[in-house]
Amino acid sequence: MSSNFEVSLDNIMEELSLEALYMPQQPNEIMVTSRDVNRPGLELTGFFEFFDKERIVILGNTEIAYLNHFGSEQRYHVLGKMFERKPPAVIIARNLAPLDEITRAVKENKVPLLRSADTTSALSAALVSHLNVELAPRITRHGVLVEVYGEGILLTGDSGVGKSETAIELIKRGHRLIADDAVEIRKVSRKSLVGSSPENIRHFIELRGIGIINARRIFGMGAVKVTEKIDMVINMEVWDSQKVYDRMGMDNEFTEILGIEVPVLTIPVKPGRNLAIIIEVAAMNNRQKKMGYNAAQELLASLGMEYAVDEVSGKKKIEWTP
Repeated sequence: MSSNFEVSLDNIMEELSLEALYMPQQPNEIMVTSRDVNRPGLELTGFFEFFDKERIVILGNTEIAYLNHFGSEQRYHVLGKMFERKPPAVIIARNLAPLDEITRAVKENKVPLLRSADTTSALSAALVSHLNVELAPRITRHGVLVEVYGEGILLTGDSGVGKSETAIELIKRGHRLIADDAVEIRKVSRKSLVGSSPENIRHFIELRGIGIINARRIFGMGAVKVTEKIDMVINMEVWDSQKVYDRMGMDNEFTEILGIEVPVLTIPVKPGRNLAIIIEVAAMNNRQKKMGYNAAQELLASLGMEYAVDEVSGKKKIEWTP
């Protein structure tokens, strides 16, 4: 799966502790753009019709053992055909010694040759996981991302509504800050969004009247976190007396981020409301809903009522049950 983003080879080498056996140029100048990897199978027989040259090639016990069935010239011919397509790198697993033909072919085609101590499966899984994060589709949203009772809560709302102040109160209550003002959101799988802060403003919070503070320096390392999944969005808005706010919580509302639906709540802000406690309760309630429990539905059932949909209008209504 291709991506519009790229990651340098030296980033991958550092993350996976890879040893460089041959490097034709500086690894920070070699860019990887594919989130998938290549474990050659049919390619070792000379079939390259669907070979993706953007993928990193991984060679393990199976591939090396198969190549050893060939003579030296045939090995070199097949490897040369593969490496002339210029994959970003070739990684040998299990600290195996590279065949002479592999070394010769990568040098002639100027393809980086790396080695890992991990098993082939573990190396493939770790590499794909890292590439999924580094090359994930992403957007930047204005807001604050905090971790509350293990739930990633994205606070949104107009500037000055109190997002950063609420985050400070949550930090003081033992929760953690991930990002303030700008939240970089990455789609790391079909169901998962992960948020982080741009590196140059990580751990900093702007408080009107005070200025910029460093949450890590003031509250300690336990008050911050680099990344967190996004489980819920809470939109904070100034209380509007003309607006009807949800008082039952029967329905789950969602907002779409990068094609993934995320539960969303709207919390009105006015003097006297303890937003930190409200957000704590919202986080715990969201976890209960994910586990299949809805307090409002239980209350209606205990009162002998149910939540039904009108077949004519399509609107939801509360009805008595016999």
